This record gives sequence, C-alpha cells and structure tokens, in this order.
Amino acid sequence: MSMAQYARQNTVQVGGVVALIAIGVLGTLLLDLPVEALLTVGFVERSFQAAAPIALAAVGGLYAEKSGVFNVGLEGFMIFGAVNAAAIMWIVGGSSPGQSDLWIAVFASGLLTLVYVIPFAVLVIRYKANQLVAGLAVWFIGLGFGPFTAVLVWGSRNSPGLTTINDLTIPFLAEIPVLGPVLFDSSPLVLFALLVTVVAWIVLFRTRYGYWLQAAGENPEALDTAGISVTRVRYAATIFSGVMAGLGGAVLLAQAGSFTGTGETMVAGRGWIAIVAYLFGNYNPIGAAAAALLFGGLDMLQIQFQTAGISVPNKLVNLFPYVIVIVVLTIWGSTRVPSAVGESYESEE
Repeated sequence: MSMAQYARQNTVQVGGVVALIAIGVLGTLLLDLPVEALLTVGFVERSFQAAAPIALAAVGGLYAEKSGVFNVGLEGFMIFGAVNAAAIMWIVGGSSPGQSDLWIAVFASGLLTLVYVIPFAVLVIRYKANQLVAGLAVWFIGLGFGPFTAVLVWGSRNSPGLTTINDLTIPFLAEIPVLGPVLFDSSPLVLFALLVTVVAWIVLFRTRYGYWLQAAGENPEALDTAGISVTRVRYAATIFSGVMAGLGGAVLLAQAGSFTGTGETMVAGRGWIAIVAYLFGNYNPIGAAAAALLFGGLDMLQIQFQTAGISVPNKLVNLFPYVIVIVVLTIWGSTRVPSAVGESYESEE
C-alpha cells in the first residue's frame, strides 16, 4: 500500500493529523512561542523514545483485533512486562546491573508475558469469555501485581535505581543531520520498535498469514471453509499481542531505569493510548507507530517547555495527551473495525 493509497483510504485520519498540526502552528504563532527552542533534535529524540513502548503495544493490539479479538488488557500486560523486567534485572545483576543484564531482562520479561497471555487467550477464544471484561480483569490484576511484586522483591512499591539502556552510535549514519542523532545515535530500543513496525506491516499486508489474520477478523466462515483454522490464527495473534505489550512495558522500564508502582504504576495509561494509536492508524502498523510518535511528543512537551523557559503548569501539560486522545476518538468514528471483532467462532467441522 503506497502512501497515496493510504491517504485516499484514510482521508479523515490524515485530515485529522493535518488539523492537529494546523492548530499547533496557529497556537504557536498566537502565543509567540520560541519554535527554535521547542523543536530541537533532543526533543525529537526523546519523543521517539517515549513512542517506542506505545508503538510496540499498539502493533500487538492491532494484530489481535485484526484477528477478531479485542485485547483491552494491553495496559495490564505492559505492567507485567515492566515489573518483571525490573525484577529479572535485579535477580540477574544485583544492585548494580550492567547492560547485558538489562537486555536479558527486557527479552526474558517479554517471554515471561506468555505465562499471563496464554490463559487470557484460552479464556476468550476457547471458553468465549467476554473480551472486554477479560481485558479489564487483566488491567486490574496488573495494577495489583506490579506493586505486590515490587514489595516482595524490594520491600517497597518502587524499585531502587537499576540501570538505563545505553545509546547506540552507528558510525557514519549518526552524522546525518537531524535523522542521525535521532535514530542512529540513540536508544537501540527505538530502532527495535521501528524494525518491529516494518516487519509487522510486511507480515500483515504481504504474507499469506497476514491475509489469514485479516480474514479471521472480517469473515471467519470463509477462512474456515478454505481449510484454515480460525482458532489457531486468533491464538497466535492474541498471544503475540500480549508479548508485544509485555515488551513495551520492559522497554519503558529500560528507558526509565527503575520501576514505579505507585498510582497507576509507571505505565500510566500507555496501554490505553496504544489502543487509540492503532485505531487512529486505521489498523496499519506504520500508522499506529506514527500516532504513537504524536503521543510521545506530547508526553515530552513538559521537559521541552522547561528547557525553553516557558512557564506552563505541569498538570495542564500532562493533560495534552489525553485531550488529543479525545480528539482522536472523535475522529475514529470513521474507522471501520473488523466485522467479527468480539465474536467467538466455532469451526463448522
């Protein structure tokens, strides 16, 4: 699918992005904000880093919903991933973990998410549990599991400082203006998220499994008639969604360097924003990643305002992502969800 085709098929979404940009430009002019001090390379780099966890969870949730399963539990799976990554890093590396310990923790945490997502998949696919209720249950369990695990490991709802991911510098490419420092002299987890996004797009729109996945969510009867197991396709997509959300939580932890279990935990609604991201991206992994970047940039505005010497109340700036979520959900009204989302299916055999 070319960019022109995507624009034609997603007129409202593209128009919404253009409108948001226009509002931002107009607000900047009216308030006489120092654009050169706000739109810095550092701001763009931090925005990409903030977007990476959201993009990973969004790609996973997109796959599940494309197959017909609405995984509302992305927030909970991200919490599982974040606290497990912190605990594994502590167990493997002690109080002073190194980079190798961090990498082990990130990917081990993603795999450990299988323990949580497989029962969820069995519950909603085999036993036909209400997907919304099951997903909310995962979220509530995550809200309790994260702080509980932290108390067991560290005696506190928050972990001590562990370590953060080091930047990866790729020679020559890092010297490219703007793009170099953002992508090739930054967190390797950003490149990982970009790689996952591109591969997810290729698999979804250019492979046989991708066509099966789309058919499972649009017309499962036709897929079953063709001799393909709808149940297996949905299991694979749902399990993938949980693992990707777990990885998203682990990436968030690797960037923060410690786990926070107070309040809504350090995940703080990113799983819900991931759902909005793939809806706004119209079930296209690249569109979902672009929406995640928008939310990541909004999340980093407070730091940028402080750097530019602009006095804006923290609570007001923290509301920006949620205001945009409301706008996106309004625009999302034109996005056509897969026909069989939320509907259980029994083989005709």
